[in-house]
Amino acid sequence: MKNIVGVVRIFVGILFIISGFIKLNDPVGFSFKLEEYFSQGVLDLPFLTPYALAISILVVVVEVMVGVMIILGYKRKITVWTLLAMIVFFTFLTFYSAYFNKVTDCGCFGDAIKLTPWESFTKDVVLLILILIIYAGRKYITPLVKPQTVKAVLMLSLLACIGYVYHVLNHLPVIDFRPYEIGKNIEEGMSFPENAPKAIFEYTWRFNVNGNEEIHITNGDYPTVDGEFIDVETKEIQAGYEPPVHDFTIEQEGEDFASSLLQEPKLVMVIAYDLRKSNLKVFKEIKTITDKALKAGYKVIGMSASGPSQTNLLKMEYGLGFDFYFTDETTLKTIVRSNPGVLVLEKGTIKQKVHYNDLEDLKFD
Repeated sequence: MKNIVGVVRIFVGILFIISGFIKLNDPVGFSFKLEEYFSQGVLDLPFLTPYALAISILVVVVEVMVGVMIILGYKRKITVWTLLAMIVFFTFLTFYSAYFNKVTDCGCFGDAIKLTPWESFTKDVVLLILILIIYAGRKYITPLVKPQTVKAVLMLSLLACIGYVYHVLNHLPVIDFRPYEIGKNIEEGMSFPENAPKAIFEYTWRFNVNGNEEIHITNGDYPTVDGEFIDVETKEIQAGYEPPVHDFTIEQEGEDFASSLLQEPKLVMVIAYDLRKSNLKVFKEIKTITDKALKAGYKVIGMSASGPSQTNLLKMEYGLGFDFYFTDETTLKTIVRSNPGVLVLEKGTIKQKVHYNDLEDLKFD
């Protein structure tokens, strides 16, 4: 039992550290996922939405620290109970998402590893079993090193977490797992491979045949039935291929200009997913930067999910020399974890991407 607990605690600790670090690399993205859970129709906890970022930071720091603590064997009672409480909560959350199909991606491993709701639930059930093994054999948990060394490692781990999260919040994630990382081509990300699997649907048709109800099941074809059609239910039995980049449009007055704009040899995108939540003071510097880009022969556009009344007011207030286009808010949040943020593209390929704190790093050749 002692050997089993020793191996399991190392495995669980490493998994918690990896999972926590991936989310620590992108706490803003994890906060967006929490906002989904807090929204009406899911957990109905909208009063927590303003605190989503703070909660996300707290959760991931605790996740990393608990992983370190279980490996080191520090404060075994507190550590094991914290592990157990966290995994019970996560298991409930993933089951709720899977059973009621509320949130299609739990965000357990951020954008690095995408899991379906049922895959996430299965992963948490396995972890729950492993943590119960640790709980049952908690008396075998002993410190791996001297107490002074344990405390030093914990303090360094905590300081590293705080420093890392401070950096990514004021700049951008150090590791970009999204399909909009520097070097990726957006149009290629929207394409379908030749042999990409297609979605398969099952159709359950109901007919009234001579006063009796008959059910016919097909994969799409309308059944030949000598009776009166009642209704049909559609169920996806196999998901089709979904390209990494989807729901990407650049609209103005109902027309999508994405295909033409992504052919521009020199394009600057100023992205502000919601102007009500943007750091508006930064637009004074954005005005300077974009004027410089325009003089260098770049086409500059703004992209926001805010309405024309807000974008036009912003343009007038700061004397911006470019127009805004509409793009889905979730897409904009995915493109850059900064509100506003700036991208430089060459025929659809992302060459530069910066947080508003790093606008001076932009180069216009």
